[in-house]
Amino acid sequence: MPTALITGITGQDGLYLAELLLAKGYDVHGVIRGQNNPKRDLVEELLPDVRLHNGDLTDMSSLIRALRDSDPDEVYNLGAVSFVAYSWENAALTTDVTAKGVLNMLEAVRLHTGDRPEGVRFYQASSSEMFGKVQEVPQHERTLLWPRSPYGVSKVFGHYMTINYRESYGMHASSGILFNHESPRRGPEFVTRKISEAVARIKLGIQDHVVLGNLDAERDWGFAGDYVEAMWLMLQQPVADDYVVATGETHSIRDFLDAAFAHVGIDDWTPYVRQDERFMRPAEVDHLIGDASKAREVLGWKPKVSFRELVAMMVDADLAATRQGW
Repeated sequence: MPTALITGITGQDGLYLAELLLAKGYDVHGVIRGQNNPKRDLVEELLPDVRLHNGDLTDMSSLIRALRDSDPDEVYNLGAVSFVAYSWENAALTTDVTAKGVLNMLEAVRLHTGDRPEGVRFYQASSSEMFGKVQEVPQHERTLLWPRSPYGVSKVFGHYMTINYRESYGMHASSGILFNHESPRRGPEFVTRKISEAVARIKLGIQDHVVLGNLDAERDWGFAGDYVEAMWLMLQQPVADDYVVATGETHSIRDFLDAAFAHVGIDDWTPYVRQDERFMRPAEVDHLIGDASKAREVLGWKPKVSFRELVAMMVDADLAATRQGW
């Protein structure tokens, strides 16, 4: 039975990845921050077979203990301060966790493996936010990185540090440059979940509008459950490498609103949507669309859930949750 250790297991990706690995027969371990983490109960309820270890990406000694106690074959570093808007409010914490946390995890794995640096396969969750002020469309693995937020800058650091450890120490360390991926498990602070939750509440008559920022920003949106399969496939390759994971389709926030409101029978959403400059980014990333040709050709990966299916899935989940909460 192979063993995997996941940081960031309380996030949407961590939950979907743990489910995937358990279904494949893995012994799955997760690193969780804090004895009283409010999401601990969620993980234990959804994933009773996962063993949890207290740890923090800013504390290398805790990571070394988690590695010692789990002795994994694969490590998936998904942990991060991942809300882009928050990264401007607290750039220092974002850097400590999302940038230096990658270094801590890589170094902990290197020390754990000793004279067998390739003995543990390592996955780093890189991000399309690294492309920022995009220099070409679509973006691929060789596109120049030009991050436009403290989060994006931190992800660039972690991405290049992963490459450096691969090239310097011979570690089997891969990065997945994942474009935006959503699900019903997405946090309500993210615009997609903010919209799906609001649409459900508007449809049920308990909310009359939603306040958003830039409606013209364009993203390449896929389903998180599809994207974690690409993570696993990367670590099954004989040689570590970096891969863009994306749908190759771009949609605006307006498109997301169209699909979400249409799913509940509302054709014109303009009376229900207001804009506020408070939700505008200081430096916007306007147009992200990924070229996942390499993932398709080398990994045999392609997304299964379409954009409209994803939006419908999220709205339906929020309708059910809202009704249940009444």
